[in-house]
Amino acid sequence: MWLEYRRTGDLGLRDRLILMYAPLVKYVAGRLGSGLPAHVDEGDLASYGLLGLMNAIERYDPDRDVKFETYAIARIRGAIIDELRAMDWVPRSVRSRARAIERAIGELEAKSGRAPTDAEISGKLGISEDELEESLSEIARSSIAALDELWTVSGSGGDQIALIDTIEDERAPDPQATLSQSELKDAIADAIARLPEREKLVVTLYYYEELTLREIGEVLGVTESRVSQLHTKAILRLKARLAGVAARTALES
Repeated sequence: MWLEYRRTGDLGLRDRLILMYAPLVKYVAGRLGSGLPAHVDEGDLASYGLLGLMNAIERYDPDRDVKFETYAIARIRGAIIDELRAMDWVPRSVRSRARAIERAIGELEAKSGRAPTDAEISGKLGISEDELEESLSEIARSSIAALDELWTVSGSGGDQIALIDTIEDERAPDPQATLSQSELKDAIADAIARLPEREKLVVTLYYYEELTLREIGEVLGVTESRVSQLHTKAILRLKARLAGVAARTALES
């Protein structure tokens, strides 16, 4: 069917491919929607994702050594995140707190050479550990934080790059502009390896084993909200680490 569609561009074949792969849209929308505020409708996410699926079908090259499902999931996720970003639904106060936590983590790690503890992070911010946990929970509810998101580079003809940060800080170095894709992958792998054990386990179970936050909570013996906090903290640590690598690379170049 793929070869025939590529040869003829028949719209009927395209529609059949859309129906065949529509469950991917539901999968991605459900996975992203589970961490979003209640007012974000999963049906809307599916609509955004369907556009990503259609784009994936139009651009996919069967001759490349990439499974369509892998390619399509990236496009679907990117389309959903693109629309959510356009809506600018994350409160400024949440963005501000996320940036403050990220900066604190980065400064503490640069000084000590290791991942800072919650006590050190909260001390740096001048808040209690309970307030830090509350902030992490609010960031988790109001943001999409994922390692495996893909973003289409403007003006690049549809090429995609790995995107670790979904909460933009315009004052921070742009890792994608500073690092090559291979360097970026190495930097992310190194940053994950340096995470505290529980956060590393959450990242592994969520991204590699594809467990839900609830299932990870059952494995760790903690609540789903606690897993969400650990996941958010891991992403902010990784963002801080990657931004630091990008800054050093920029200075060396």
